[in-house]
Amino acid sequence: MEHSRLSLLEFGISFICFFLCTQARWHNHTKHHKHNKNHRSSTISEPPTPPPEPADPSDGSGYNSSGVFDVRNFGAIGDGIIDDTDAFKMAWDAACNQVDPAVILVPYGFDFMIQSTIFSGPCKDGLVFQVDGTLMPPDGPDSWPQKNSRRQWLVFYRINEMSLQGGGVIYGRGEKWWDLPCKPHKGINGTTMPGPCDSPTAIRFFMSSNLTIHGLKIKNSPQFNLRFDNCKNVHVESIHITAPALSPNTDGIHIENTNGVGIYNSVISNGDDCVSIGSGCFDVDIENITCGPSHGISIGSLGNHNSRACVSNITVRDSVIRVSDNGVRIKTWQGGSGAVSGITFSNIHMDNVRNPIIIDQFYCLTKRCANQTSAVSVSEILYENIKGTYNIRSPPMHFACSDSLPCTNITLSDVELLPAEGYSVLDPYCWNAYGDSQTLTIPPVSCLMEGIPGSILNNDMHYC
Repeated sequence: MEHSRLSLLEFGISFICFFLCTQARWHNHTKHHKHNKNHRSSTISEPPTPPPEPADPSDGSGYNSSGVFDVRNFGAIGDGIIDDTDAFKMAWDAACNQVDPAVILVPYGFDFMIQSTIFSGPCKDGLVFQVDGTLMPPDGPDSWPQKNSRRQWLVFYRINEMSLQGGGVIYGRGEKWWDLPCKPHKGINGTTMPGPCDSPTAIRFFMSSNLTIHGLKIKNSPQFNLRFDNCKNVHVESIHITAPALSPNTDGIHIENTNGVGIYNSVISNGDDCVSIGSGCFDVDIENITCGPSHGISIGSLGNHNSRACVSNITVRDSVIRVSDNGVRIKTWQGGSGAVSGITFSNIHMDNVRNPIIIDQFYCLTKRCANQTSAVSVSEILYENIKGTYNIRSPPMHFACSDSLPCTNITLSDVELLPAEGYSVLDPYCWNAYGDSQTLTIPPVSCLMEGIPGSILNNDMHYC
């Protein structure tokens, strides 16, 4: 009898375990099925969120490896007043010459003031510049030493496989630079006046490769925030760039003669282009950017001073542009040569943008630019799934192409742009623009011409 009771008890326990396990498997399967269900919703990515605040190293989560070079151990004070330049230079030299990959640590909770500085390589591959605190330059032109360059602040030169990362802040203290009389938006009625105008770029990488910039906040740069010249294989991820809407020439990210670039999951709000792509750039992928207020995302300006410019294989996708002067723009000067080709703008939401789609081959900063026959060729431009609202002061689409070298192979697909206020829908503007609409557009585009003009077939100046 006792044996029967035990057998019955064991059977009961086994049954309960079987039931709970079965329920757990069924429950997990149900959640998984719901998670993968296809919903009919917008394919535009949600705007990225700013990177999280860094942890306070004092809680025990900070670095303690022998491969970490804390700038405070080299004499940096971090009070925002005393010049910490020499301490940063010594920490850089020590880490750069380390046999194994090293970390230069700018610790959380400190403000480090450093002068215009060039951090030179080559260094051991894998160097990490970890910014958890705040970096700042001298406060304005009057505090800038005469012997230092006024065109740049933090420069990284001939570096391979380096990461500039962290949850800290690069604070450019640009306010006094923006007030120089020579700057746009200043003076009587917005005019400019003569005088010195050089202003420093906050962070510049020059002749470097295999770079990662991740998680930083860059605030109020005197001029460009982040710039890459003659670099290759650049990955920018989860950065947050801010400057006032009227701060002059504060481009968020500028690239020149640089290829293999990825810019992802970042927020940029400033007084000029969120991203500007100069001559010599190819293989650039920009995804999930929240841009604005700003001047939009631009290719150019190209061909200034009769120069040759080549840009190709550029993709901008899954992004949002808000309350900006321009959306996606290509701008070239008359008199240049070369080509812009293989450009894709895909899945972009416009929110109250003055010129959502614009090609301007008559770009000029004044009203006195002379007409010239040569031009940078613009071809193979795709606009797909561009939707949202525009400011009715300008047509929602503007294709102003060269008299002698028209734009060709412009393709529109799923473009829907409505006025942010009012009911009037302005007709798109076209001048010497060739292409077609794969779908009906809002507003309708009837001004694109078909085919390839003879001037393109007989012109060899636009090849790159």
